[in-house]
Amino acid sequence: MEWERVAAVAGVGGPGSGYVIGPRLVLSSAHVVGAVGASVTVFRPGRTGQFAGQVVWCGTSAGRDDAALVQIDDPQWTPLPGGVVVFGRSVTHRPGIACECWGAPNLVQRPRKPVEVSQQAGTLNAGDRMVGDRYVMNLTAHPPEGSSPWGGLSGAALFCGDLLVGVIAMDPAGRRHAALEAVPAYVLVRDPGFTAVVTAHVGLSGVRCEAIELRELVDAQSRSQPQAAFGSPAGLLPARRAVVPFRGREKPLAELHEWAGAAGVLRLVHGPGGQGKTRLAYEFAEQLAERDWAVVWLDPACRAEELTVLADTVTPLLIVIDYAETRTGQLVALLETLTRRRHSSPVKVLLLARTAGGWWDQLAATNDVVRDAMDTAQVQVLPVLDDTASARAETYQAAVDAFAAALNRVPGLQDTPWATPASVLSARPPQMSDQRRTVLAVQMGALADLLDTAHPSSSTEAAGAGGGSRGPEDRVLDHERRYWQSTAQSQGLNLTSATLIDVVAATVLLGPTTPEEVGDVLTRVPGMADQPTDRHEAVRGWLMHLYPAGEQGTFEGLQPDRLAERLIGRLTLDHSRANVVDVLAPTVQPLEATRLLTVCTRAAAHAVFGESVSQAVTRWCTRHAETLLVPAIQVATQVEAPGPLVQAIDQAVGDITADADVLAELERALPRQSQVLAETAVILGRTLVARHRAVLAQDPSSDPSDLALSLNSLAVRLGALGCREEGLEVVNEAVDIRRRLAKQQPETFLPDLASSLNNLSNRLGALGRREEGLAAISEAVEVYRRLAEQRPETFLPDLTISLNNLSGRLGALGRWEEGLEVINEAVDIRRQLAKQWPEAFLVNLASSLNNLAIQLGALGRRKEGLAAISEAVEVYRRLAEQRPDAFVPYLAISLNNLAVDLGELGRREEGLAAIGEAVEVYRRLAEQRPEAFLPDLAMSLNNLAIRLGALGRREEGLAAISEAVEVCRRLAEQRPTVHDDDLNRCLRVLAWLQGNQSAT
Repeated sequence: MEWERVAAVAGVGGPGSGYVIGPRLVLSSAHVVGAVGASVTVFRPGRTGQFAGQVVWCGTSAGRDDAALVQIDDPQWTPLPGGVVVFGRSVTHRPGIACECWGAPNLVQRPRKPVEVSQQAGTLNAGDRMVGDRYVMNLTAHPPEGSSPWGGLSGAALFCGDLLVGVIAMDPAGRRHAALEAVPAYVLVRDPGFTAVVTAHVGLSGVRCEAIELRELVDAQSRSQPQAAFGSPAGLLPARRAVVPFRGREKPLAELHEWAGAAGVLRLVHGPGGQGKTRLAYEFAEQLAERDWAVVWLDPACRAEELTVLADTVTPLLIVIDYAETRTGQLVALLETLTRRRHSSPVKVLLLARTAGGWWDQLAATNDVVRDAMDTAQVQVLPVLDDTASARAETYQAAVDAFAAALNRVPGLQDTPWATPASVLSARPPQMSDQRRTVLAVQMGALADLLDTAHPSSSTEAAGAGGGSRGPEDRVLDHERRYWQSTAQSQGLNLTSATLIDVVAATVLLGPTTPEEVGDVLTRVPGMADQPTDRHEAVRGWLMHLYPAGEQGTFEGLQPDRLAERLIGRLTLDHSRANVVDVLAPTVQPLEATRLLTVCTRAAAHAVFGESVSQAVTRWCTRHAETLLVPAIQVATQVEAPGPLVQAIDQAVGDITADADVLAELERALPRQSQVLAETAVILGRTLVARHRAVLAQDPSSDPSDLALSLNSLAVRLGALGCREEGLEVVNEAVDIRRRLAKQQPETFLPDLASSLNNLSNRLGALGRREEGLAAISEAVEVYRRLAEQRPETFLPDLTISLNNLSGRLGALGRWEEGLEVINEAVDIRRQLAKQWPEAFLVNLASSLNNLAIQLGALGRRKEGLAAISEAVEVYRRLAEQRPDAFVPYLAISLNNLAVDLGELGRREEGLAAIGEAVEVYRRLAEQRPEAFLPDLAMSLNNLAIRLGALGRREEGLAAISEAVEVCRRLAEQRPTVHDDDLNRCLRVLAWLQGNQSAT
């Protein structure tokens, strides 16, 4: 609450109080000022002058909406500087919320003395007078005496923190002057007349109430109002500014509203930078706020213990997490907090990210709470906004008009008549390349075109312009650099252009958010380290003026991200001086390193840079391995194009001479499952095996269990990559070592032996060595049975895994009755486990159901098999929607088997649809990993051909089987013992479709 805005008001109802909420707008009480049109006198206590005003909106005197708005018409009035007042409301039933008010009550007035003010502190309990739409301020100070000590306080603003939450209306009877009642702000903002007047005076895009109790959780940058002054031309571009009107996203917006009314908590919206994710989320959040939802753009700095208030909310709640791929830890804490929420009102968590890659898949493996939320999560890919030249032209024209109206609020650019160049640009077709596909690129082009009319940019201005075509980002940066230099000179900084650029770049790379953190970054910038303290303070002040901090002093720096990334890319191409990344990298902390690598890797993905920036990112990671390499593993799963990071990690994990502690640290950092780092994990596995071999060679008496562990892990990683022969060789060695250890210490090493035998069976089965695979898995089952009898809570899950595999091996050898008996046992156990822990064991149950369907089908029990495989498909489909990287292959397997059962039961069209879906899935997987998925593609094509033939569509069937035969021929040439049977099976189907024989 600002003392400068406290007012005294004199109207037909007597003296009262008020609060200045706009340049010429005062909030007061209806029973003080009278009806709309009434004349009012306003003055500010402690200051000279009385000013005439008129009531422009009025509620009901002594009613629920006992408040009024007074417009000050007096030409002598000087509008107050400063930001816009923000309204607030309670969204929990927590008692004791601190509040305060200022006004001019009778209590402090003295005869023949200037009007005095009183500042009162207190607390409010949201439940007090809730039915009657009142807030009750329980005063902290001892209550005053007298019949009407609070007369004259009516109309005073009630604040909780920085939020205006109500208007003082009365001194209620029976409280002995120890409490005051206020009209809540939420009552006022629901009145269209009130909001219309406030909007007209203040210029807000929407009048709403922020959540009092959640204020500390909100990202301060999200509170910045669009009408605030801009520090530089680039300040017009961020989505939170909403300078360009929202347009063209009606369908995604409608889908978000549909989600708001549906089940489920999580929704992920992802797309490339500049696609408009944040702008869409702001529009959605604004519309929900107008429907009385509480909206929180969650501050990245919020700790888990600070989130507990969210569990107490009683209103509909939307929580937005931007850059969710970099905030998984906070997301986990948030979801755990929301499980403790007792109220039934809806709560939604909207995640914004550039990709739904490895980070999303790994998130599901966090814990049961997260998996529960992800079971019903929705994933939405945000398409290109303007996919035609005409649509991009419309966006361009809208951006030109909006920027022309806003540029006069940028210091130093107010005197340019921007309407003139805007009309010229609007009259000619925009010159846009096909590459400027994102909405941000179109808007940057519009801004650059406008700025060029006043200060034509030149390609020679670009720092580090060495190579690559120039886009709208570079042109906007030209104007930003000119602006940096002119403002620095006006403030007498006398710094070189290179130092100014490095200062801005360092804040982009390290992401300081407070003035203190900005100061710390400056001490590490080239050209600043040897400067005196007063120079550091001056430069920090220049930066904070250039990119104004949001509420609570939060610094954001150069925005939007696409522009910041282009700056770093251009600097990387400048080889004339030391690169700021090389200077900063040795001293970065882990969070700073994550930010730095994220920005640099995304800069490398800008097509204009070719491979130059990518190569630099790899060099930085290897050169500064101590500070950058482990963070690079995390960032690689979050960014869209992780190639430079993966290359650096591969070099490090492949170095057998590397420090053992470094390799161990990298192994701990590598995720268990990651498509991006799958090959990296194999490289590290080979390196660790080589290290353990070297230790044993030097000292044969050393413990070989570490080598066996590394061998077993490497075999699994190799199998995932389709390296079957090498995987078999590796796991055989692991089995040999663990067999010897189990003979010596069975209690310790028998579980390890069983694990390796299970792995061995899988490797043998993949190579077609079925009898040997059966022997290995039979031994594993025998071991796990004994262990499960002794410790069922520990080893029953392992037993079911081995039973599942044993059933598969028996079936592959035609021993269907035995296989059915085994898989039934596995299904029974897994059903029990899935009932107790569905998140952990549903996927395992689906695997066993899939196997059960195969066994039943082979025995002619198709209806039972169809029921089993249908249940498996349902589970896998749900899992694949949430974690496609992990479960899409399993969905394809179950679809393939579903098609067989449907076809055998005469439901041929349904069977064709199922196998068609499986083929498409396998085709995509085989493009990514041919070694692993080409055999599956061939078998699904074989199945598709049979389904088509059964429907009389022989030409289509011949095309499918011909492709399958071609694939199998290539595979059989490489591994005849593995793929000859598959080839022969496809050749029989080919002959059948050609009319030469029946299909078998």
